[in-house]
Amino acid sequence: MNAELEYTMMQHHASELRQAAAEQRRVREALKVRRGERRHRSVFAKFLAS
Repeated sequence: MNAELEYTMMQHHASELRQAAAEQRRVREALKVRRGERRHRSVFAKFLAS
């Protein structure tokens, strides 16, 4: 295979991996926020119920 083509393909693959990693980070952050919100809501619910 042509070295330039191989290099371009490797760059593209690396770019895809970076995008996937960034998406996974966003998903993990969103899940953390949701878990935190749930925790706060339950505290407020207990407070309001008492």
